[in-house]
Amino acid sequence: MPSPSPSPSHPRPVDPDVDLSDPGERAELRPAPWPVLGAIAVGGALGALARHGLAVAFPHEPGDFDGATLAINTSGCFLIGVLMELVATVWAGRRLVRPFLGVGVLGGYTTFSTYVVDVQQSVDAGAVDTALVFLAVSVVAALAAVAAGSALAERALRRHAPTDPGPDLGADLGVVANPGLVADVGPDLSPALSADTHADAGGVARDGDGDGDGDGCGSGSGGGAR
Repeated sequence: MPSPSPSPSHPRPVDPDVDLSDPGERAELRPAPWPVLGAIAVGGALGALARHGLAVAFPHEPGDFDGATLAINTSGCFLIGVLMELVATVWAGRRLVRPFLGVGVLGGYTTFSTYVVDVQQSVDAGAVDTALVFLAVSVVAALAAVAAGSALAERALRRHAPTDPGPDLGADLGVVANPGLVADVGPDLSPALSADTHADAGGVARDGDGDGDGDGCGSGSGGGAR
């Protein structure tokens, strides 16, 4: 059953691992294939150059244990595990990160085709034991590296995740939200302060009318009124 075409307002996320022989999956590239394909091409070229440089730097004879290919595949699988966590959390909204780094750079860097060729060459050279050891170690090391990269990246992201700073004490005490701080301090303190404030205000009002006996200003003012 063909998949429905994505609407302009809700575009379907592009999966870089598209099977171009499947019309339904090939349709995922129709909205904008060139940025994705360009990112894969550039990343693949960089990864392949890095792999070729390591293979040239550490050559081996047919029948010998290919340590360079083992190191390349193990380190590449470790980085794939790290990338899985980063794409799912930190770079979740970036469309070209996975095509460039995952399919491109790490896809061109890792080389399990060379791993199979090395096994065949070792068998042809009569080093069956070396071929079997290389065959088993490469698979186990690759799977362990992916798991280790994913676990370490997840732990690092969880450690550096922003923590809850706790309640805002200023907001709880009413310093910012309520200018009337006295009313928020407590039930025992605010009535007493409020009563004292009203008493003082009442005294000032009475003094202003000339009835108070607290100062000379009240009596003078009252004498003037009389």
